Amino acid sequence: MDLRAFLTALDTDGDLVHIAAPTSPVFEVARAIAAQDGIPLLFENLPGFPGWRLASGYVAQRAHFARVLGCSIEEIVPRLAAALEKPGTPPHVEEAPCQEVVEPDVDLTRIPIPRYHPQDGGPYITAGVTVIQDPDYGRNLSFHRLMRLDGNRFVGRIVERRGTDTAWHKFPDGLPMAVCIGLPPHILLAAALSPAKGVDELGIAHALAPAPTVRCKTVPIYVPAAAELVLEGILTHEFTTEGPFPDLTGTMDGIRQQPIFRVTAITHRQAPIFHALLPAGLEHKNLMGMPREPTIFTEVNKVTQCTGVYITPGGCSWLHAVVQIAKQDLDDGARAIEAAFRGHTSLKHVVVVDTDVDIFNPADVEWAIATRFQADRDLYLFIDQPSSSLDPSARQIPGQKARTAKMGLDATLPWGESYEGYMRVSYGVYS
Repeated sequence: MDLRAFLTALDTDGDLVHIAAPTSPVFEVARAIAAQDGIPLLFENLPGFPGWRLASGYVAQRAHFARVLGCSIEEIVPRLAAALEKPGTPPHVEEAPCQEVVEPDVDLTRIPIPRYHPQDGGPYITAGVTVIQDPDYGRNLSFHRLMRLDGNRFVGRIVERRGTDTAWHKFPDGLPMAVCIGLPPHILLAAALSPAKGVDELGIAHALAPAPTVRCKTVPIYVPAAAELVLEGILTHEFTTEGPFPDLTGTMDGIRQQPIFRVTAITHRQAPIFHALLPAGLEHKNLMGMPREPTIFTEVNKVTQCTGVYITPGGCSWLHAVVQIAKQDLDDGARAIEAAFRGHTSLKHVVVVDTDVDIFNPADVEWAIATRFQADRDLYLFIDQPSSSLDPSARQIPGQKARTAKMGLDATLPWGESYEGYMRVSYGVYS
């Protein structure tokens, strides 16, 4: 299912909101998305950009991923864990929708790239999936925000010591790269994962749903054939200022010197759809948090039976998690806490609960803490731990990993006691 088929399915069910009124990509689109965060939107009138449409919010709910994967919301994490364990092999095609139009000239100003916030350093691509080919580890997919500089250049936020950065250092003349925009949900989700080196994220996507590829026109890279827009080019070793820009936490990220991406070709579908992801919105949070859940799920299952993981939006979909276990031993809660931190090293706080607690309901999780947790018995504190640069309260050290204190709360039923006083009463079903 490509993006258009998915939007059609949403529309058929009455879940897609069409916005026909003229809406400028400069601030107005962002304000409209923020006012309706979580709702799939299709902007059909972008002044100054004839022929273009803009979509947002189509992966803002877990139900959107469940629809594409053909499973329940609770089954998403096990499905992702299975795809991580056994990726598929995406087939190659000679003709692809993403190359219906090959632009004769590169002019990035003809693409409706939004400005989201008055403090933005410039117009930003926020939902672009970067595809590179590492000579040692093969294809790698990842997200990098890209700030447009002029008609043929971006500056990208390339996080140090990760896949793109590692490959870029191996190419003194610049790293061939493609940026794909307007992708189906399963490819977005796979691209946001962090598998072991050498594991192809498109292979993971293909294990979830079909993900055929096509060769780019000007760089030796195979990209998802279903993309609405592909920007081909070279990540150079020239630097310029990138930022500021809102981050996942809803606070402004800083200004850095980052490498320039020089675009060599633009290909796209007829009447292309640009995907705009609102910084710190629910789409952003889903694509950051959900891909870390299967790694936590896998690690916790090594020490006890894990039945669910939820990285919560209240914790910026990065710093807080709820882990559900089927407790079988006195120390299972403590083991699950330690395993969760191994499964997602940027995690700051984790709560472990029993199977009768709805991990997606914050009131239910809080009820478990209130009725089953004692700080002198069930609190686990880890001092001076590696942390996330996204946490503004962490100790930030230039050139080094941030440091923080981490906390685990075991809100499971006390082992060896009578459970009668801990269980909620039931009033039955009213009919």
